[in-house]
Amino acid sequence: MKDKVSCQLRIMVGKGIGMGPGKAAMLRAIQETRSINSAGKKFGMSYRRAWLLVEEMNNLFEGPLVIARRGGSGGGGAEVTRLGERVLKTYVDLERLVVSAPEFRALSRMLQRDPG
Repeated sequence: MKDKVSCQLRIMVGKGIGMGPGKAAMLRAIQETRSINSAGKKFGMSYRRAWLLVEEMNNLFEGPLVIARRGGSGGGGAEVTRLGERVLKTYVDLERLVVSAPEFRALSRMLQRDPG
């Protein structure tokens, strides 16, 4: 029996990744934790690395995908914006569309088992 075939879609912008599985996972984690720091920790990232990833996403799109609030007595936090939610949904929908395409299924049937 063949191994399950999957797809990880990357939307390239120049030489960089505009949206991919890592950025989608970060947006989901921020939605769940409402914190850039906590979301980053889920992936073994420092706060700085997580913040740089969020900043990169915010700069690539027509508006911010994540809004961060400074900490303090009331606490900080982060929120995925409506645009961020739309970007994430569109990305997930596009991945589903790709894996449900007849061409993807045909290519999957042509693949051998995992060589590893």
